[in-house]
Amino acid sequence: MRKVKNTRLSNCKKNSLSSTSIVVPILTVLVILTGCDLIKRKRDQSPEGTVRQPVARAHDTYLFKDELLGIVTNGLTPEDSVARTEAYVNSWIRKQLLIQEASRKIDINEAEVERKILDYRYSIIAYEYQTYYVKQNLDTVVAPTEIDAYYKENVDNFILKQNIVRATFIKVPKNAPRTKKIKDLMFSSKEKDVKELKSYCLSFSAAYHLAGLSWMVFDELVKGSPLAEIPNKIQFLKANPYYETSDDTYLYFFKVDEYRISDNVSPLEFVKDDIKNIILNKRKVELAKQLEDNVYNEAASQKQFEIMR
Repeated sequence: MRKVKNTRLSNCKKNSLSSTSIVVPILTVLVILTGCDLIKRKRDQSPEGTVRQPVARAHDTYLFKDELLGIVTNGLTPEDSVARTEAYVNSWIRKQLLIQEASRKIDINEAEVERKILDYRYSIIAYEYQTYYVKQNLDTVVAPTEIDAYYKENVDNFILKQNIVRATFIKVPKNAPRTKKIKDLMFSSKEKDVKELKSYCLSFSAAYHLAGLSWMVFDELVKGSPLAEIPNKIQFLKANPYYETSDDTYLYFFKVDEYRISDNVSPLEFVKDDIKNIILNKRKVELAKQLEDNVYNEAASQKQFEIMR
């Protein structure tokens, strides 16, 4: 990361106006987000001494062609490449103009800027390395016993915010064949009837969900049907293990195998995937901390750093 030129900033200070409590935080954010590349005055020669080709200028700050490397990636069409390059250049100009305007209008604490840039740089590099390390070392297997144990230890964290059901819901056009047989098939537990119901739904239904072990949010399951307009859904679920209704175009069949009301504890099956993600995220955090500790302890053992007193 390049450092801010003291001479340029000193000249800016001589012409600065008094700062305001609103502009200072804005400038700080801009400096951090754009990086010190946007406040360093570009030189017109590379370290090798070759002449650099400028592609844009904002006051006396230049953007050079070699700084556009990596903006265009493989696989882009010529039109997309031009569009992406132009977007970057225009963004660079806007940021440069705003930062240079700010540097003329307010005082800049160079040490504070450098600290923020260092923190920002650390955040980016550390994140990239931690992401790589976690990807290489994360154990993604979460045993059912671990999920069950977490659920039992944190059961109060799994209170339902909505009504959920294990239910069969079928929506068919009114002109669909054999609609009078649907109810019998829904209540049958015979394997051939279960297969016939699924085949019927695949052939004729506009939407369907067959009950199994999976839980569904009731409102999501019946969305777009007359059941979604029922005012007291809790009372409806308690009173109607089976329900049929219709509108101008469709017939609706609804059979509840099991339900849970909002503000009650969620069944494990409904939150199992959430718990798995929680456990994996905890492992990621632990791995990131482990990486940081390992790097520090290794450096300490080899006396690669010291604190001057």
